[in-house]
Amino acid sequence: MKVVLARPNYHSHLITPLLGIGYVSSYLKSKGMDTAVIDGLNLSLSNKDIAGRCADADLVGINCLSDYYPEVADLSRTLKSMGKKVVIGGPHATVLPYETLKGTGADYVVVGEGEETMHELAVRIGKDAPTGDIPGLVTREGEGRTFAKRPLIKDLDSIPFPDWKEMDPRRYRKAPHGGFVKKFPVAPITSTRGCPFECTFCASPEIWGRRIRYRSPAKVVDEIEYLKNEFGVKEIHFEDDNLTLKRSHVEEICELLLERRLNIPWATPNGIRVDTITPKLLRLMKKSGCYFIAFGIESGNENILKKIKKETDLAAITYAVHEARRAGIVTQGFFIFGLPGETRESIINTINYAKTIPLDKAQFLLLDVLPGSLLWHDLKDRINTDWSKRSYQEVTWVPDTIDREFLRKAPSMAFKSFFMRPRQLFCAFKFIKVSQFPFV
Repeated sequence: MKVVLARPNYHSHLITPLLGIGYVSSYLKSKGMDTAVIDGLNLSLSNKDIAGRCADADLVGINCLSDYYPEVADLSRTLKSMGKKVVIGGPHATVLPYETLKGTGADYVVVGEGEETMHELAVRIGKDAPTGDIPGLVTREGEGRTFAKRPLIKDLDSIPFPDWKEMDPRRYRKAPHGGFVKKFPVAPITSTRGCPFECTFCASPEIWGRRIRYRSPAKVVDEIEYLKNEFGVKEIHFEDDNLTLKRSHVEEICELLLERRLNIPWATPNGIRVDTITPKLLRLMKKSGCYFIAFGIESGNENILKKIKKETDLAAITYAVHEARRAGIVTQGFFIFGLPGETRESIINTINYAKTIPLDKAQFLLLDVLPGSLLWHDLKDRINTDWSKRSYQEVTWVPDTIDREFLRKAPSMAFKSFFMRPRQLFCAFKFIKVSQFPFV
């Protein structure tokens, strides 16, 4: 059985190994199957090129985010025209399984974690056996019927490391999450899966059921050591949703990094919660190699934070950013414009707040009403569901409290106001690498 796992090429400034298909690939290999990963984004491949590389595949799995759903649908149809069996997985497929099955013309959709479901599917296909009763799988033969959900994997340590040989970090373009790094090559890693919070703009509550599971710190550091020794990785990016939620978890990771003397810089470009850190923890993180953390701040308006169920306040945010700076860690804040209750005044307040606290970097985005989020369920009949739009770059919904044109221009206005200051400009130039420019 030959399984190919693919990501199509699409418009993105972020190009890193995709951990989801990396985990599925390694899991299938651990069960004796032949797999390959084709990252069309990293390799700048057309869908025709990707399909050509799948000539000997018995099954092709395609990862799908809403941001590149049109490209996924086109790749699926291209593969189907070649007579291939196609399965779609990932966040978009998980929250919109029947729509994805119909819209892409695929044979199957995986809902939730893919390792066990993909293995069972591949085994059934190899035996030419029915697939309609596989938990976590929506199929043509089961279309219109309720499918059985697959329980979440209890022991994350039972899953092999991602298939790094298929996703060699040294072969990836220098376009990492967060933009700027200390050293290349960089590798992403996760030490957890899931999130217990219910922010209304996020699809995680539906995808993970507001649960979080942990890998053992020893396994996490084993993977870091493996990446350093086998692939020459010189920097680690933790892509967890909540790396610091359980303090003992991140503390043990830090202690093991120090104990093994790995001397590798690391960062949290996906963001951590402001209410999970202490000065003591920040000092330990810094000592173990952490040089950059991002915070999911979202808004400088208390009422908006309450509306989106962020479960934090400006006092906690201010404290966290100041303490990180005191620890000598570079900080970035994520902000979203267009959340419920947004006004011209709240946008101006958010920009001013971002400049008041000692952030080194900031990212200002427009709200993307993600499928599966609470906002999606509330607003899906009132929003732009044109999947060809640029995620977080185009207006998909306008609150009644603000006009569209002001909202559309807000990120650019905020970017200019925030970065046209000496310290922020210096930070940007400090970490940028000449080799990251496309003409080098």
